[in-house]
Amino acid sequence: MAIHGGMGEGVLEGRGLTRTYTSGEVQVQALRGVDVSFEQGEFAVLLGPSGSGKSTLLNILGGLDTPSSGTVRYRDHLLSGASDAELTRYRREHVGFVFQFYNLVPSLTALENVALVADISDHPMPPGEALERVGLSDRADHFPSQLSGGEQQRVALARALVKRPELLLCDEPTGALDAATGQRVLEALARAHGELGTTVVIITHNQAISLMANRVLTFSDGRVVGEQRNPFPRPPSDIRW
Repeated sequence: MAIHGGMGEGVLEGRGLTRTYTSGEVQVQALRGVDVSFEQGEFAVLLGPSGSGKSTLLNILGGLDTPSSGTVRYRDHLLSGASDAELTRYRREHVGFVFQFYNLVPSLTALENVALVADISDHPMPPGEALERVGLSDRADHFPSQLSGGEQQRVALARALVKRPELLLCDEPTGALDAATGQRVLEALARAHGELGTTVVIITHNQAISLMANRVLTFSDGRVVGEQRNPFPRPPSDIRW
């Protein structure tokens, strides 16, 4: 099944993607011939149960993993078959990641955690601006242990945004948060998407979040089994779960 976005110029494409893992004598097929493409400025949600292949796909699209077969292209660059150094450069220059668990450095302040990524980026925004975009200017000098879970996740989002990524890949960014806190994280994501024009792809088990998306892809057993377009995405403030 070929999936195409509708927001503008094509940015990221996977064709015929498979991924097989070996566990002892058992082979696990995480992806079974997936075709996807995402376009500039798109906000896409990947839905599906655990083990359906969503995280495997996201890791391949983000250059954290490689497919067993198939091709991945970022604009006119072929990523499948790229060297480790080339994939590292792709991640550093073009991709921002936000995961369910925040992975902040505990001995650094919020501002210093963001600055850590800014220091290795080519054209970063000022770290303070990244924190302002997620509503945490007043928490810049606090350490992770002094921040709530939602605040830590917003620092993680600021850390991803500081490099001005063209792609923002999020794996269950609200999965460890309560509804009210998760909504604040979604508001920060929506603001970044609107102001920076970043292509956003979010994995979630929470079907309510799909109301924000331009497009929803449903996964099952390593395949894309459905696509739904949303001509009228809703703001996070309208979402209840």
